[in-house]
Amino acid sequence: VQLQAFGGGLVQAGGSLRLSCTASRRTASNNAMGWFRQAPGKEREFVSARRWSGGTTYADSVKGRFTISRDNAKNTVYLQMNGLKPEDTAVYYCAARDSYSPTLSDANDYHYWGQGTEVTVSS
Repeated sequence: VQLQAFGGGLVQAGGSLRLSCTASRRTASNNAMGWFRQAPGKEREFVSARRWSGGTTYADSVKGRFTISRDNAKNTVYLQMNGLKPEDTAVYYCAARDSYSPTLSDANDYHYWGQGTEVTVSS
């Protein structure tokens, strides 16, 4: 499965961006697609993910500001980011997995990764 992510850019604090990630094919029915990010000099961290069945989860740092959604027919997941803060600056990676796991936030559970799209939030 190949993942292509789009939508990053430069935005002022308080602004919005929408990231999208399209998979070349749908993976197993228990799969999930999600977003992780990595800021310069920091570890990769979980942002949000959504199961095909609809269950979602968010990192505490983005709750209430980010919304993940999916278009199953297009094998695409979106991340609407509102109220962006300078600390949201990072390279954002989409990810997908084939198998079930009770958690959505562990990067080790994901089998496929996109190329990353850079988000820069200026203060």
